[in-house]
Amino acid sequence: MSVPVRLARGAAGVIHPGRRRRVEPIFYWFLLPTLLVFTALVLLPAVVGLFYSFTDYVGFGTWSFTGITNYRAVFSDPSVLAAYEFTIGFALVTVVVAQVVALALALGLTGRIRYATALRSIFVIPMVISGIVIAYVFEYLFSNTLPSLATSVGFGPLEQSILGNPSLAWTAIVIVSAWQTIPGALLIYIAGLLTIPDELYEAAALDGASPWRRFRSITLPLIAGFVVINSVLGVKGYLNAYDIIVALTYGGPGTATRSVAMTIFSGYTGGDYAYQMANAAVFFVLTVVVSLLQLLATRGRGLRLR
Repeated sequence: MSVPVRLARGAAGVIHPGRRRRVEPIFYWFLLPTLLVFTALVLLPAVVGLFYSFTDYVGFGTWSFTGITNYRAVFSDPSVLAAYEFTIGFALVTVVVAQVVALALALGLTGRIRYATALRSIFVIPMVISGIVIAYVFEYLFSNTLPSLATSVGFGPLEQSILGNPSLAWTAIVIVSAWQTIPGALLIYIAGLLTIPDELYEAAALDGASPWRRFRSITLPLIAGFVVINSVLGVKGYLNAYDIIVALTYGGPGTATRSVAMTIFSGYTGGDYAYQMANAAVFFVLTVVVSLLQLLATRGRGLRLR
């Protein structure tokens, strides 16, 4: 009887059912420096940039308000629209390639194979290498090694560097981007696969379920949350692709592989500050909308983050 009395009287040290736990003020003091840094380095510059997107500011000197003129120009500029088309297409293709390969590797590395731990360590090496370094290495392979091999075996389509072919240059960017990001997705998938009890597979095997049926009915539904996480992070990262594209093709041949991020950055240094700030604002909204659509589409099929 003493415990209910203490609960009713609200004795110190007793957690009341249904009540929110009081947060100690010291935690807010620890949070304050992070909020100040985030405001000074992220939020404030974003607000200033959004303000200038409604002006004719070139990055220095005087300026005047122009309303939504810059936004109208963004939606009618062929070069900007081409950059959006390339960036969205590249992001969608790369996220599919990276997720399929990462999941296949995760299934293999969580199976009953020898040296699984050592192999996992090897496969995550690309995570610790700079993207610009990876791109320069692959640029040499695509421009020299691959054409030499193709010439030696008489394979005509690859005797010239694919980086100089407007129709194939994007495939090189997909390969390198996927190669760099697969390890991160691989680790997430391994974590998800290790949460699935072995008893489920054993019971399914006793019922005569094939490996494909076990994957489709057990593995995929139970790691659906991890698929969502990887897909959202992947699309966000690929939409902002910059360093790999710069090192491989610098947006070429011509402007065939010019991304939105490259277009925005080049505008900052080319006197189109306000115009490219409007472009950046539109790009930010697009990124948020794509992420929300991904979450809504997966949740509509009964998938939930775990």
